Amino acid sequence: MSLPIRSFLFIPGDSEKKLAKVDGIAADAFILDLEDAVAAARKPAARAMVPAFLADRPRAARQSQLWVRVNPLDTPWTLEDLAAIVPAAPDGIMLPKVNGPQDVAQVSHYLSALEVASGIAPGSIRILPVATETAVAPFHLGDYAAAKLERLYGLTWGAEDLSSAIGASGNTDASGEWTHTYKMVRSLCLLGAHAAGGEAVDTLYVDFRDPDGLRASCKAARAEGFSGRVAIHPAQVDIINESFSPSPEEVDFARRVVDLFAASPDAGTLALDGKMLDIPHLKQAQRTLAMHEARHG
Repeated sequence: MSLPIRSFLFIPGDSEKKLAKVDGIAADAFILDLEDAVAAARKPAARAMVPAFLADRPRAARQSQLWVRVNPLDTPWTLEDLAAIVPAAPDGIMLPKVNGPQDVAQVSHYLSALEVASGIAPGSIRILPVATETAVAPFHLGDYAAAKLERLYGLTWGAEDLSSAIGASGNTDASGEWTHTYKMVRSLCLLGAHAAGGEAVDTLYVDFRDPDGLRASCKAARAEGFSGRVAIHPAQVDIINESFSPSPEEVDFARRVVDLFAASPDAGTLALDGKMLDIPHLKQAQRTLAMHEARHG
């Protein structure tokens, strides 16, 4: 099975020091950033460094996927970014500040032309839009389901740029929880991603010095239906990977569920540990085992 990406770690595209550390970090994917982490004066340097970094790590030899966050379409830099990086064959593009699926379609057309020009397999570069960073974007999260975007990996969301877009002074309450608007947007992103047949990727956990909070937040996100998370510090990667993988207890329970239904193939409902299980429980158990076996054999 094609495994979902559990951890996406941001790396500033103009930092030789941080780029040099990538090979020692166990993230499922790295996002080499040309956008917010790079000042305008440094963008030409980053636009040269990132393709060189990619070219030194051909796809067949990569330990992790290498994605690039380009600059948004309302800047003059998007096409320059894509023209520079596509010949080096990134695994995917993170597209920030999209207003809706039409922006993803536009970038997909750019990629199609650039892939042909670069001799890269057509359609091999995926797209992950940050689908909630403008005031209009949340209204279009359901539109991805009918947009038939073949490159779409899934959807992720962001709170900081949305806060700026709507003039909010904050996005969390006194307890540190997301306020209503951001909870709503997060839920719509989750539903929109699954409606489109893609993965739902949760936004970053800002406090990289709070491993317990990150672990609890990730486990809750996975229980809701998110399959991975953005990281902003290498210290977050192992926790994210662990949290978005089936635990030994989950694997054991899934095996028991599958065995139970296998022993009674004509049954639609069966009891286990005092709980009634039906076909959706069986399907979830089968998915859990498939994920575990794909990673561990």
